[in-house]
Amino acid sequence: MRTYYIGADVHSNSTELAIEHNGNIVCRRSVSTTIPAIKEVFASVGGKIHLTFEEGPMAGWLYRNLKDTVDRIVICDPRRNKLICSDGDADDKIDAAKLASLLRGGYLRAVYHSDDQRRAELKQWVSLYHDRVRDAVRMINKIRARCRMYGIAIPRNVIRDKSQRPQWLSGIKNQSLAKQLEMLWIGYDATAVQVRRTKRQLCTLSRNYPIIKIWSDLPGIGIIRAVTAFAFLDTPWRFAHKNKLWKYCGVGLQRTASGADRKGIPKPAGLQLAWAVNRLLKNIILGAVHTAISQGENVFRRDYERMIHEGIIPSNARHAVARKMLTVMWGMWKTNSRFYEKPVQAAVMTAGSSCPAVRK
Repeated sequence: MRTYYIGADVHSNSTELAIEHNGNIVCRRSVSTTIPAIKEVFASVGGKIHLTFEEGPMAGWLYRNLKDTVDRIVICDPRRNKLICSDGDADDKIDAAKLASLLRGGYLRAVYHSDDQRRAELKQWVSLYHDRVRDAVRMINKIRARCRMYGIAIPRNVIRDKSQRPQWLSGIKNQSLAKQLEMLWIGYDATAVQVRRTKRQLCTLSRNYPIIKIWSDLPGIGIIRAVTAFAFLDTPWRFAHKNKLWKYCGVGLQRTASGADRKGIPKPAGLQLAWAVNRLLKNIILGAVHTAISQGENVFRRDYERMIHEGIIPSNARHAVARKMLTVMWGMWKTNSRFYEKPVQAAVMTAGSSCPAVRK
């Protein structure tokens, strides 16, 4: 049976398909970006079909609707393809052919997508919540900045409490500034309502997944951080090793080494944080660490203080604690276990420990 490698350059209205066999493009098709039209092309090809297209807004939708139609599907990372795709001429047909060649050579890095539609919807709600929060913070910063332009410091309670605004605005002599602030507050109040409604929706959806409630008992992990980690990680079996989990969440170290000294001895490798990471997960795990080490007595705070006492700089200590917190969460997820501080305390004291959790 023949094996065909199909590269798809996907747009909202049309999709360019390049079908490759034995290193040669045997067919090109331009179809509308609909599931029936794309499936019709696959049905006309015959043989084994390996399909690839780049990560984008429609990637999850295409993956869930086409994965049962082809023998293999790879949603690739466009950042790794940038240099190859920008080499020479470029258009939709050429890009599709390049993707097919990269797929045949095994040079594509797959981007993970969930098979569960409910999980995908939860992830969309989580993204919407964080987007609304960013907009609310942006509006607050604009209000504060507008006041600073006139040398005015605005109290925090005035920003959020509608009942206190009229009295505070009446004390401003510059009426133009007062009208500008009233206009900005309209946008902030609307965004704040969206934040509250989205958070309620997240709390409702999170009840279907017990691990979110279990994670919420960890020091520094609240309901929002727990549901965010769950939505973006999707499953504990996604990562073969904890190092991959650490790197994906932005707290893992990657090794770089090059060259040798005059005696031919290889130069020592350098360690640095990975760059291509999930920024949202990095923010929530480092935020959880900051909360854990600054509020109350817990195993993560003791571990952080021990490393500081040993001379480790604070930023490295925080990243080390973040790796241990992620490992604890990973183990709890795999075993569906709750967190008990005393049994895991000895385990988390060493770098890279598996931090086993104890089943309730």
